[in-house]
Amino acid sequence: MAMGSGAAPNALKTAPTTFESQQKFGNFLKEAIQDVNTAQVQSDVMTEKLVRGEDVDLHNVMITAQKASIALNATMEVRNKVIEAYQEVMRMPV
Repeated sequence: MAMGSGAAPNALKTAPTTFESQQKFGNFLKEAIQDVNTAQVQSDVMTEKLVRGEDVDLHNVMITAQKASIALNATMEVRNKVIEAYQEVMRMPV
């Protein structure tokens, strides 16, 4: 790879733009919410199997339900902290 301008190879690496950073953060949030949703759906499926009398272990159903509950609670706490931070920034004098 020849460079005619004599620029250093590190000069080609640029910091992500604000838009790119927003997209990465947005994708991260989207994936995290999808993971929580997947845990909730998996818990619902296990619970339905238990109610129908299918061959599932009660402890596996309870573990799946707890994982889904913890994931949802953690997501809600993160959301609350983000909202608090946003409100704090909005209260700052300019």
